[in-house]
Amino acid sequence: MERIRNFCIIAHIDHGKSTLADRLLQKTNTLTEREFKDQVLDSMDLERERGITIKSHAIQIEYQYEGDTYYINLIDTPGHVDFSYEVSRSIVACEGALLVVDATQGIQAQTISNLYLAIEHDLEIIPVLNKMDLDNAMPDDVKDQIVDLIGCSRENIIEASGKTGMGVDRILNDIIQKIPPPQGDPEAPLQALIFDSIFDSYRGIHAYFRIMNGTIRKGDHVKFVATGKNYFADEIGVLKFTKAPRDKLSAGDVGYIISGIKTSSEVKVGDTITSYVDPCDQAIEGFEDVKPMVFAGMYPVDADDYEELRGSMEKLQLNDASLTFEPESSAALGFGFRCGFLGLLHMEIIQERLEREFNMNVITTVPNVSYKVFTTKKDIVEVHNPSGLPSPTLIDYIEEPIITAQIISKSDFIGSVMNLCIDKRGIFKNQVYLTSDRIEVTFEIPLAEIVFDFYDKLKSISKGYASFDYYQSGYQLANLVRLDVLLNGEMVDALSTLIHRDNAYDFGRKMCVKLKELIPRQQFDIAIQAAIGSKIIARETVKALRKDVTAKCYGGDITRKRKLLEKQKKGKKRMRQVGNVEIPQQAFLAVLKID
Repeated sequence: MERIRNFCIIAHIDHGKSTLADRLLQKTNTLTEREFKDQVLDSMDLERERGITIKSHAIQIEYQYEGDTYYINLIDTPGHVDFSYEVSRSIVACEGALLVVDATQGIQAQTISNLYLAIEHDLEIIPVLNKMDLDNAMPDDVKDQIVDLIGCSRENIIEASGKTGMGVDRILNDIIQKIPPPQGDPEAPLQALIFDSIFDSYRGIHAYFRIMNGTIRKGDHVKFVATGKNYFADEIGVLKFTKAPRDKLSAGDVGYIISGIKTSSEVKVGDTITSYVDPCDQAIEGFEDVKPMVFAGMYPVDADDYEELRGSMEKLQLNDASLTFEPESSAALGFGFRCGFLGLLHMEIIQERLEREFNMNVITTVPNVSYKVFTTKKDIVEVHNPSGLPSPTLIDYIEEPIITAQIISKSDFIGSVMNLCIDKRGIFKNQVYLTSDRIEVTFEIPLAEIVFDFYDKLKSISKGYASFDYYQSGYQLANLVRLDVLLNGEMVDALSTLIHRDNAYDFGRKMCVKLKELIPRQQFDIAIQAAIGSKIIARETVKALRKDVTAKCYGGDITRKRKLLEKQKKGKKRMRQVGNVEIPQQAFLAVLKID
C-alpha cells in the first residue's frame, strides 16, 4: 500500500484537464504510440467535439521514482455542474487532487465547488497552473487567486502546459511526495466504493471500485449494500488502458468487477461492495440515488418508431444510469416518454446520443421541473408535466424547487448579471470580491427559471467570462398557472407550460407570434390562442391561402363578385371544421428559443 497513490483532477470545463492527463500517460509510457490519440480518456466522439468530459474514467499509471515502482491511479472526473454527484464519489475514492486552473482565465465557479468537495474530504491539493505556453497567460494574477483560495505558498504552484508537456515531471514527483498512500486494513471485512460503471453488451456491467478495507479475490461471493443483491466476482482486475485481470485486490487498490449484471439499476454509483459471507458493519457514507432536476417529453418523429425509441432509451440507461424515463402520451405527438435529466447539458447530450448512436429522431417538448402540488384534500402530488396538474379548484397551493446559484464574473459585468438574476425572480444573498476585478455573487433562484435560456444569456452578457454553479436548496411557495396553446380551439398539450402568473401574459403573446411565423398557411384561417384556464390572453391568426375567385368577373354588377366570394367563404368554413393543422417540428423547439 505504501506505493499506491490515488488522485483525481479538478478543473472547470475547458481548462485542459484531459490534455494534461494525456501528457501524464505519455510521460509514464502507459500507452504506446499506436494506442495514443488526443484526449485519450474521453472515449465518446461527443466528448471530443465539445471538449468536455461526460463519463469519468480511471486508469492506472506505473512510475519509477528513486528506484521504486509506484502505482498511481488517476480517477478522472467530469467538470460540468450537472454531474456533480459523480464527481463527489470520485473524490471520496482518492487521497489527493490536482487543482488545474487555466492561466488565461483564472478560477471559475465549478472549480471552486469541486474544490470545496475535495477539501471537505481532506484531500491533499496540488495546484497546477495550466496553459502557460499561451501568450495571453496571466500567471501572477492567477497565482494570487489560487493563494487566496487554498492558502498555499506561491512556490508550490506548478507551472505547466498540457500542450507542450512542461511541468509534467514535477507534477508526477509531487503526486508521490505529497499525496499520502491509502489507509485501510487488508485483513478487515471487505468494503469497496463503486464510483463508476460502464455497460458491455457481452459481459454485462463492469463496476469500477476503490477498496477501502479488506481484500477481494476472483470468484468471491459479494453483496451490493444499497440494492441488497449478491453476485459472484467472475473477473476482477486493475484498469490499465485496457482491463488487466488479477486474482486478488486489497485495500487501497482501484479496480473493476464483472459479475454478469444485466440491468443498470442494480449498480448504483456510490454503493458499497462487501463480502456476502463476512459483511462489513456499515456502508461507505454519502450514497444517494441520483435525482433528476429537469424533465422533458421525448417523442419519436414517426409514431411507428415508439418501440425502437424505448429500446434505444433502455440501452442508453445502461450506459448512463442517471437518465430516468416513463411512458406518456400526448394528443398532439402520440406516444412517447417523460424523461428526467440531471440538467440541461445532460438533456442535450442524451438527445445527441440518441441521434448518433441509435439514429433516432426525436421531438423534445419544453423542459420543466417537478413541482409539489398540495391539494385541498391535504394530499401532495408531484407534477413533472403541465398536463398532470390537477384542476384549479382542487389546488390549495404549489411549491417549486429553489436553487442556490453562485456566479463568478468580472466586476465590469456584475450589474447586468444581477439584472438577469432579478429578472429571473432571483433573491440576492451575498457577494464576495475574490480579487480586485473578480466577484462572486450568490442568488436564490427558482430552478424553473434557469431551465430555459439562463446559461446562454449569462454567457452573452458577460462576454463568456461568467461561470455558474448551483445546488438545490429546497422548495418555496409559487404563484404558478398553466398556460395552454390552442389551435382552432383545440389544445396542443405538448406546448403547455407551467409558468409564474406575472410572466404568463408576456410569454403567451410571444408564443402566439412565434407560432404564427412557423405554422404553414393552410386553405383556411388558423386561430392561435394562449389561454389560462378558460381565459384567452393572446391571439394571432394565420391567414388562409385564397384563390382569386373573382378573376373571371370583369365588368357587370358587384353582386356577381360578392356571390363568388360568399361561396368561397362557405367552403373555407366547411374546410376549417374538418381540416387539421400539422405542427412542424421547429414549432416545438421555437418555444425554447423565445427571448
